[in-house]
Amino acid sequence: MASEPVILLDRIDLTLGSGPARVHVLREVSLQVARGESIGLVGPSGSGKSTLLMVIAGLERIDSGRVVVAGQDYAGLGEDALARFRGSQIGFVFQAFHLMQTMTALENVAVPLELAGRDDAFDKARVMLGRVGLGERLSHYPAQLSGGEQQRVAIARALAVEPAILIADEPTGNLDGATGHEVADLLLTTVAEHGATLVLVTHDVGLAARCDRTVQIAGGRIEAAEPPHLVSAAGA
Repeated sequence: MASEPVILLDRIDLTLGSGPARVHVLREVSLQVARGESIGLVGPSGSGKSTLLMVIAGLERIDSGRVVVAGQDYAGLGEDALARFRGSQIGFVFQAFHLMQTMTALENVAVPLELAGRDDAFDKARVMLGRVGLGERLSHYPAQLSGGEQQRVAIARALAVEPAILIADEPTGNLDGATGHEVADLLLTTVAEHGATLVLVTHDVGLAARCDRTVQIAGGRIEAAEPPHLVSAAGA
């Protein structure tokens, strides 16, 4: 493992809302994730799992603490710089796929590459779709694809720009058991092939257990992790 973590969260506190609706979502959370490591975040609904993903992605600004991702301290970035950083360093896979319905599979995967200024966007997109088993489905629209195939497109899109980190929020949540297992196999294998770091939120304890490490969150605090020496949280 590299000596410097690719993700460093140091005593993160985050409160959302105001007045009576104000909620302390994350409480003194500290976490280090090594380059190439896969982390499974588990915990009850409302425990702060997805919010923690948003903090890592720079989509939620913290109240206090420190966030350093791929060597970049978020405190030094404005919104535009943060968006550029996110576009080059972080890939996303969601439960609901979030594919553009008016674009083919090939076009969906090519979009982030074009935004990154790649001249070979469509060639790279073809290669990525081939790697996820969709080389014969390039011209199909999302509505013409099964749920598992749509998630494969989403995985190809997320990894096309070769991000340092892949964030996956319930990536098998909309899939049946057999399809979900196939997609999980593909996700873990493809991420490992790319050498990316995976941070995965799931209610599926079995899927989380397939990651290098499981981190358990409850009430905005990290309660347990393996190995424990890499993680700390006040009150844990």
